[in-house]
Amino acid sequence: MTAAGLAPPHAPGTRRRPGGLFWHRDFRLLWIGQTTSKLGSSVTSVALPLVAVATLDASTFRVALLSAAAWLPWLLVGLPVGAWVDRLPRRPVMLACDLAALLLFLSVPVAAWLGRLTYGHLLAVALGAGTASVFFQTAYQVYLPSLLHRDEVAEGNAKVQATEAAAQVGGPGVAGLITQLAGAANALLVDVASFLASALCLLSIRSRETRPKRARHDSTLRQDIGEGIRFVARDPYLRVLTVFGAISNIGLIGHQAILVVFLVREVGVSPGAAGGLTAATGLGAVLGASSATALARRFGSARSLVAAELGAAPFGLLIPLTTPRAGLALTVIGGFVIGAGVAVGNVLKGGFRQTYTPHGLLGRVTVSMQLVNYGTIPLGALLGGALGTALGVRPAMWILTSGLALTGLVLLVGPLHQHRDLPDRPASRVPPGGPRSEAAPPADVPGETVAP
Repeated sequence: MTAAGLAPPHAPGTRRRPGGLFWHRDFRLLWIGQTTSKLGSSVTSVALPLVAVATLDASTFRVALLSAAAWLPWLLVGLPVGAWVDRLPRRPVMLACDLAALLLFLSVPVAAWLGRLTYGHLLAVALGAGTASVFFQTAYQVYLPSLLHRDEVAEGNAKVQATEAAAQVGGPGVAGLITQLAGAANALLVDVASFLASALCLLSIRSRETRPKRARHDSTLRQDIGEGIRFVARDPYLRVLTVFGAISNIGLIGHQAILVVFLVREVGVSPGAAGGLTAATGLGAVLGASSATALARRFGSARSLVAAELGAAPFGLLIPLTTPRAGLALTVIGGFVIGAGVAVGNVLKGGFRQTYTPHGLLGRVTVSMQLVNYGTIPLGALLGGALGTALGVRPAMWILTSGLALTGLVLLVGPLHQHRDLPDRPASRVPPGGPRSEAAPPADVPGETVAP
């Protein structure tokens, strides 16, 4: 027996076509575009710091500052972006973001060819691309449920997360190879091509969105923003997940921001090998994302989320133990398990938020949570750089991974760990006659545009 209002990720009585969403044309296009874009972004996540280290001889703090700049826009423009996305068609927003990011990353190799590349240029590109990412990611979180039926959202998130994780495995290796053969700046051309592919896939989607029905005089932008913040702050599930994401990202991003510097300067590996090691750790995310929905069906979505996040983080303590040759396996094992746990959590949290939140609020709720979650990422990156500069890279790794190991305890606060499954709707929205039967197919979200 489950708690009132709680339901498994997929209703048992729902008939599913063999192959699932593989047969959904528009989802396939969105999926291919996202996966390609993630491959390019994964290349850039390694190539951009390598440009700073190998081409511009940047300090540890300056390398970390690049990571901080990419996430700073969540703090600067996150809240109004959520309100704008709830008022606008999402696909044109996503297309504009793809084209803006394409031009920004193209400017880096062009500047390198002309001998004009500077650290300030890299910082401006990271900040501009980060701003485009705020708009794109918020719009994407709202756009995906509009293409799918409600009981398909979990599968859609799992498929996208799994292939994005696979792309992240290949990206660092591609970055390392191109860096060795043609220089780090030229590796960014892969990301340029990926944004073009994403834009073409979005243009090919046939389903048309229904423009959000919101008269201009209904509410002000400030009132819209406040409504999203209040929904998150008052909800016991979203509130705990938001705090957990914020705290865990400090340790997670803090150690990742100095990982390339740690491997190249402290452990003594080549830039190409650093890319290969980062790629190997990404295999954990592939495993986690591909197994998340199966774990949720077998053990419960809430239990799986808590176990994955609580159990994986302590493996990060293996990373600062890394030594040359055979000792490199410690970085791979630590990163692999962390990646698996984070991927399971991301799939389950993403599907939960998309089906649990009223669709008209989804953009604002998403960005309200991500403002806090992602807002600590620049802090984590700067903290990693500052600790690495003041104490040395290896001691900084110990501090950051030790903090990360404890963050899962936050999930033990509140109702999250008390139930087998996450709820499918807020308690205030449960019908007067009690929760819906788990065997019944979930109703579509009011106002949601669902593809045929």
